Amino acid sequence: MNLTSIPALQDNYIWTLTDDHQHCIIVDPGEAQPVLEKIASNGWLPVAILLTHHHNDHVGGVAELLRHYPQLVVYGPEETRSKGAQKIVTEGDEFDLLGLKFEVISTPGHTLGHISYYSKPYLFCGDTLFSGGCGRIFEGTPQQMYDSIQKLSKYDDETLVCAAHEYTLSNMKFASAIMPQDPQILAEYQKIKDLRAKNGISLPTKLGHERQINLFLRTQDIDLQRTIGVDAAQHPVWQTFAVLREKKDHF
Repeated sequence: MNLTSIPALQDNYIWTLTDDHQHCIIVDPGEAQPVLEKIASNGWLPVAILLTHHHNDHVGGVAELLRHYPQLVVYGPEETRSKGAQKIVTEGDEFDLLGLKFEVISTPGHTLGHISYYSKPYLFCGDTLFSGGCGRIFEGTPQQMYDSIQKLSKYDDETLVCAAHEYTLSNMKFASAIMPQDPQILAEYQKIKDLRAKNGISLPTKLGHERQINLFLRTQDIDLQRTIGVDAAQHPVWQTFAVLREKKDHF
């Protein structure tokens, strides 16, 4: 399979998977035009759209894509039914596309109905997990978002995290401010600064790498807990996550 990220809107990525016969799957098309241009220039044959949640920067292009390609099958959670989803999927569902088996993971927090899709090695996680960070909590609770990220962290180190936004630079700036003595975080921050200065793309990222540089995957780290003032002996681990997320919200 060929994985492609299509920049869209201000900082979104629309992901596509294409097989050897040019059939393609489109993930979270926030707008249609850049996707239509890629389809035309590459001779792709779109077969399906996968939606993670209902926000317009993830579903805004669905209607226009369906006008051009009415044969498209649109998968998504219940909250995307009004946005064009025809196949409503939920936790534990599996389906086959282009010879790949996709697993549906319920990942509430950013929105209540947010889902992610996994087909080894690809993890399409929408606005749940980013490189160096995680999504804002708009509809859910910190505990829900923590639990969702724990679900995603169960996959192996080679898993490709296909997040939906280019937020890595701001995430690593935050991480370096929280843990200024951490050599892995400081090295990653510098690497991403150099990459983005050249307009490079920081995604996808491997889950094994994220375990090292993403503080939201390191909430059991005693040094991190001490730094942000959480007594882990007195509080569940998700409260470390909650404090960290609140600090990021106000960073």
